[in-house]
Amino acid sequence: MAVDEPVPGRVTVSATVRPWRSSDAPVLVAASADPELARQFGGVRFDDVAVAGAFIATTYRFDAHARWWAIVSDGVDAAEGSDGAAARVVGCVGVTAIEHTHGTAWISYWLTPEARGRGLATRALAAAAEDAFALGMHRLELGHRTNNPASCAVATRAGFRAEGVEREKLRYGDDRFDVETHARLATDPTPDVTALPLDPSRDPAARRGGR
Repeated sequence: MAVDEPVPGRVTVSATVRPWRSSDAPVLVAASADPELARQFGGVRFDDVAVAGAFIATTYRFDAHARWWAIVSDGVDAAEGSDGAAARVVGCVGVTAIEHTHGTAWISYWLTPEARGRGLATRALAAAAEDAFALGMHRLELGHRTNNPASCAVATRAGFRAEGVEREKLRYGDDRFDVETHARLATDPTPDVTALPLDPSRDPAARRGGR
């Protein structure tokens, strides 16, 4: 998971999380050009907005079994330290494999490079966790490569305790990576993190289409 760690002096911006929309497709086209972020899409590089839009419709779903949240910032620009940019999607946090019998789910997250260093991943993860607990989930799980300390820090700050290491679980190219698993229970202490506001409104285009 490609994420951020707060950087002292980095400008703080306002942000929300909401379901993905078809109009967010250009974000995925740009993000998939980054080899690190492309891993979040199964190694797929989106050549155009139509392919990215189809991915949003089929994969970044928002239903009883998956809740994919887009992280929307009001002030992240490509320039270092700039602010005041128009609101746009800068990342994602997904709650998937939602299993209602046992009350479990799996979480993943990523941020575009220019959005890192502002604590957005931690706050978005906290928001998604609160929403999942409100749905009745009891145990939320996630994992990160052991060579990704930034992702570990995000999970820890959002209240996800490390539980162990799965050896050589992931393979990228010819290399295999150990994965550290984390989990947060509904009964665990609430972390000292201000969760991002949730906007549950769906895609306006989908509503007009009757879906």
